[in-house]
Amino acid sequence: MALLFIKQKLFPIQQSNKSSNKPLLARGDDDETLRDSDSDQDLESQRSYDTFGRCVSNDDSTASSSSTRSRINPRIVSDAILGLSDGLTVPFALSAGLSALGNTKVVVLGGLAELAAGAISMGLGGYVGAKSEAESYEATVRETQELIKSDPLETQSMVRQTFAPYGLSPTAIEDITRDLHASQDRLLEFLLAFRHRESAPDCNQAWISAITLALGYFVGGFIPLIPYFILTHVITALYWSIGVMGITLFAFGYTKTAVVRGWCGRDNVMAGIWGGVQMCLVGGIAAGAAIGLVQLIDAGGAQ
Repeated sequence: MALLFIKQKLFPIQQSNKSSNKPLLARGDDDETLRDSDSDQDLESQRSYDTFGRCVSNDDSTASSSSTRSRINPRIVSDAILGLSDGLTVPFALSAGLSALGNTKVVVLGGLAELAAGAISMGLGGYVGAKSEAESYEATVRETQELIKSDPLETQSMVRQTFAPYGLSPTAIEDITRDLHASQDRLLEFLLAFRHRESAPDCNQAWISAITLALGYFVGGFIPLIPYFILTHVITALYWSIGVMGITLFAFGYTKTAVVRGWCGRDNVMAGIWGGVQMCLVGGIAAGAAIGLVQLIDAGGAQ
């Protein structure tokens, strides 16, 4: 796709004027043939082709672009999965461990305190991480701009190295290199996209990541606490919490895997089931470790 984009930008196709070869005295059927040919050329000019030569109409491209605009930012999906994944395991393990003390109030208060602290921590981590990515991109832009101004030979070498694996002729590579260096802005955009593989981050990405991670953690961590708000007997609430979290962890693991691999097909279904089982194992191991640690500490203090 990159090669096709650069080829279309740098080497636009010059359409020949076939009507100049038309004789001065031509028959009517020749005029109709030419008109049909012109109409065919008009229809052909309204079509576009992808990398593999498949015809794509303007309506299809418009629909594709509109569907692309309506897609959810993959970074938001990633942050939501990360927040939910941590929220479904850590608070559940804590509430299960505190259940060993036999007091529902302790479980509720300890779980809410951990939820608040964990959500704030996750949100701050997402904010700092997104800010660091933005600062890294800005540093890359500054370094590339300085390199373009100070060392054109190095940037020419970088362009040649970028196209070297594609088997282009040296003449084509030299033409592309010369045309890219005719504009510093165009060269900067090319080096950032194809050499450094970086794109400009969203100006609000830091806040979006912080809110998504914090909400995901809080929502995921609040689920195992629901039985403790309803039931007064802590052991009964623990059993209900384990059942609810077993279903939630399996559904989350299955959905997370299906979003990545797909929903249809035997292989995708089996992978989704295995993903759900893995989430249940992770949550069960964490909860079991927390319960055992609390009981061990409580037994040591009683002695």
